[in-house]
Amino acid sequence: MKPVSLSKTESYDLPQMLEAVRRHLDLLDFRIDPGSKVVVKPNLIMRCRPDRTATTNPVVVEAVIRSIQAMGVSDITIADSPGGLYTPQVLAANYEQTGMKAVAERCGVALNLSCGSRTVRYEEGRLCRAFDLIDPIAGADVVINLCKLKTHCMTTLSCGIKNLFGCIPGLLKPQLHYRFPDGRQFAQMLVDLSLLVRPSLTLVDAVDAMEGDGPTGGSRRHIGLTAAAVGDGLYALDLMMAHLIGLGPGQVPMLADAVERGLCPARWEQIELTGDPDALSCAVTDFVMPVSKTLDFTGNVPRPLAGLIRRLEPRLAPRPQVRGKDCVGCGRCAESCPAKTIVLENRRAKIDLSSCIHCFCCHEMCPVKAIDIKTTRIFRFLSKS
Repeated sequence: MKPVSLSKTESYDLPQMLEAVRRHLDLLDFRIDPGSKVVVKPNLIMRCRPDRTATTNPVVVEAVIRSIQAMGVSDITIADSPGGLYTPQVLAANYEQTGMKAVAERCGVALNLSCGSRTVRYEEGRLCRAFDLIDPIAGADVVINLCKLKTHCMTTLSCGIKNLFGCIPGLLKPQLHYRFPDGRQFAQMLVDLSLLVRPSLTLVDAVDAMEGDGPTGGSRRHIGLTAAAVGDGLYALDLMMAHLIGLGPGQVPMLADAVERGLCPARWEQIELTGDPDALSCAVTDFVMPVSKTLDFTGNVPRPLAGLIRRLEPRLAPRPQVRGKDCVGCGRCAESCPAKTIVLENRRAKIDLSSCIHCFCCHEMCPVKAIDIKTTRIFRFLSKS
């Protein structure tokens, strides 16, 4: 089993981040052939400033690029497919707002503005045996996965595995939500995707994480940590990060599937750790979970009530709700809705909950946080019992 490297990293000061990244690479003995075509894949889920904590901080991206340039690598591209439309204009605006354009200019690397994709087969997939991947990822020799530690309203955790969903182009992501509305199947699909992409290195930006209704609507939470793993150490890395914010593999569907497949241990104590010996002190005991985590809680209620709760769940489960006074009528929610349940009426979004598949894409993509996730009081009570 490949080790997981942990480093206490208190700020986004570039010299400090360079030191942390280079130490990770040394501890993991990570090297790249100088002639390799390298794609650096951050989390750029939406066009927003780094201080919103929804995207990978540009200082992390710059430190990684400078570290691999020191190995003699020159063919480096920053690439991601954010939520919504996948066009050169959307990409350019995203790169500028998230700080990636400035990083590319300082480091002399490319920003992907090509919006092509190709189908790549993965015959060993448990659920999916073919994926459409954006061209830079499909053509890369080395993929470096730079994720942000966040909670997620559908998958509970957004970290290394979930970040690879950005390898799927634009509005093909909602199609996968629609194909796999069940959370467990969606998680299996994500693990299949991760096994196809197989990033050579995954590094987690957990200096400032996002808690609550992530991956875009939550709040900043300082952790003061970076973490990394090479190759298939990705799964143990996600397990370790889940533990640090109070989650076990059974609470994160991708990790439950990874454990079942033998991709990572069932307990974080079985992970080989390297790096700062006191990094575990960064663990947070009161990290705020997303509201929708209460979708699966019937094990916490008396057995006679469990059947009734399961029958009521489709009506009472967490659901998106538009705050009309704050909606700006941009249409990003309707554009990203895989079930096409959202329309604009009088420049305000309206959701047909009877057809909602609870993927929360609308919540993720709202640029002004005007979509909340609501639960029924009885579910909130039972989820805490």
